[in-house]
Amino acid sequence: MARYAVVIAAGAALLVTAIIGIVLVPLLHRLKFGQTINDLGPTWHRGKQGTPTMGGFLFMIGSTAGLVVAYPLLAGVSTDADPMASGLLLLGLFTALAFGAVGFLDDFLKVIRKQNLGLRAAAKLVMQFTIAICFLATLYLMGRLSTLVRLPFLGPVDFGIFFYPLSVILIVGLVNAVNLTDGIDGLATMVTLWVMCGFFLLLTLFGRYQLSLWAAALAGSCVGFLFWNFYPAKVFMGDTGSMFLGGAVVALGYCMGRPDILVILSLVYLLEALSVMLQVGWFKITKKRYGKGRRIFKMTPIHHHFEMTGWSEVKIDVVFSFLTLACVVIAYIYAYLLG
Repeated sequence: MARYAVVIAAGAALLVTAIIGIVLVPLLHRLKFGQTINDLGPTWHRGKQGTPTMGGFLFMIGSTAGLVVAYPLLAGVSTDADPMASGLLLLGLFTALAFGAVGFLDDFLKVIRKQNLGLRAAAKLVMQFTIAICFLATLYLMGRLSTLVRLPFLGPVDFGIFFYPLSVILIVGLVNAVNLTDGIDGLATMVTLWVMCGFFLLLTLFGRYQLSLWAAALAGSCVGFLFWNFYPAKVFMGDTGSMFLGGAVVALGYCMGRPDILVILSLVYLLEALSVMLQVGWFKITKKRYGKGRRIFKMTPIHHHFEMTGWSEVKIDVVFSFLTLACVVIAYIYAYLLG
């Protein structure tokens, strides 16, 4: 029964996401909800000016629909490893939707202002930190949050009280890292597709079938979204979609109780964010020391660096997807051998 539920969740999410695009994409065109391209990006991206944004609604609706359709097949299944599985599933879904709502507000302000400036950074961070804190607090009240974290070669390490602020920073940082990854057609979608496949395999390994159902639905919706988002993109996910996906990624990692595995699966997102931090940091240091800022990369996030060296968007999508797939394999072997 569980096997059929997973297939139905992924298949329904894929179909709903792909089919809704037939209506939503033209609607976004008519409403003139077009993307404003940042002048700091590659010059050839300016041709994408006006491409509809907020396409993240496609997989938000599609993945939720796939989950709702398939969930009754798992209802009452007593083999789930966690007796509070349904509560964790709802918590994860609401957390992802909450982050998606922040992204929608950011996108909406950009659209009505006709410029690449939505929420102020401080306001966005306050909202994101609030959601992260509420998410962790709920996990704690449910008795599903431990300060023990399994680390490679070290085993379980108790971070004590430091676990909580570090987790809040990791959650908000990862949500924004997924947002940074969404810089070229199909990239964030394809990377997240493999991340969700990884979560599905690991959650199944741990006997967390209800959460694995959501991971399967999210993976299916990513495939459905690629019909509209793969190069050349007919619609962008916007912050609406990237923050929803980021919220889903961190929610699955923490609801699974394995932030260590979350970090392994999120390597590509983290590299994207790290490239920006290194670029900005090195520029400031060299400007202060030499009077002129120097750069490590041609442009960040790092996928733009590869664009500037001549890689096509499709090549970057494929290479970053293979890197994510390698992370999935590593995470599975790590979890299988060490538990």
